[in-house]
Amino acid sequence: MIQIKASAKKVTALLLSGVLVATTLLLSGCGKEEQIVIGTQTFTESKIMAEMYKALIEQQTDLEAKIIPDLAASAVIINAMKKNEVHMATLYSGELFNNHFPIEETKDRQEVLKQAQAGFDKYLGFTWMDSLGFENTYAFTVRSQLADERGYERISDVVKDAGNLRLGVDTTWMERTNDGYPAFRKAYNVEFGQAFPMEQSLVYEAVGNNQVDIVLAYSTDSRIKAYDLKTLEDDKQFFPPYDASPVLLNELAQKHPEVVQAIQPLIGTVNEQTMIDLNYKVDIEKKSEREVAIEYLQQQGLLEKNNEK
Repeated sequence: MIQIKASAKKVTALLLSGVLVATTLLLSGCGKEEQIVIGTQTFTESKIMAEMYKALIEQQTDLEAKIIPDLAASAVIINAMKKNEVHMATLYSGELFNNHFPIEETKDRQEVLKQAQAGFDKYLGFTWMDSLGFENTYAFTVRSQLADERGYERISDVVKDAGNLRLGVDTTWMERTNDGYPAFRKAYNVEFGQAFPMEQSLVYEAVGNNQVDIVLAYSTDSRIKAYDLKTLEDDKQFFPPYDASPVLLNELAQKHPEVVQAIQPLIGTVNEQTMIDLNYKVDIEKKSEREVAIEYLQQQGLLEKNNEK
């Protein structure tokens, strides 16, 4: 049974170099009010979304929300939810492929989401809401100037020029066989003139310095905006979908349907470009995740000004 009422809890949470290290996080009480624990991964957008959930829940319900940031991976969050140590988080539909339960192989975006919703409900007791409106998956990007000059809109558009293009990619992606470069070349029947594997952060610097022409990015990364890159449509659906959704424990959703109602206005309204812009404000402009979340909600008319807890 969920222990939502305020009490001391422990969450094991740090994944370092493939080793799970236990760290104790003490959750303090908030008087007699019930407290919802929201977990986040280490990356910016999950923290921004958690701040949005917290603000909406605290404005529209009698509940308090506490955010536990920097849980090392989705697997850590899922395990904490299974132990009732975290009650909700933002997760991605592609989590379906990580062997939680039997699935039917597909890359259809709606089918992946549908299977995630049904499977996590049946096997783990999670309420997986519909997509927030964006996904965070691999995306091929090119300098906007080059895209404009050559009319690049889809990955297939660059195939004819690939022999003269320099590709910059994450080293680990180059080495993966099933969903990495070897499979990608086969799917698109493409061979780039030169391919430079490197650490992910260096990929953006390389394209910014005109050392490469096309790079593999993450689709909501703030550096897409910072380096003025254009995302190419994955027209052959090579990469699996990773649509973002709020995910709650079933018991929380059933006991407090007002929580679902509070965050429902976000569903389907946060598109990819919006998420890039919000991430940019934190990563590049150095605003806090809470400041960015509150500002966005107020701009959308979802949060009363000077009334957030």
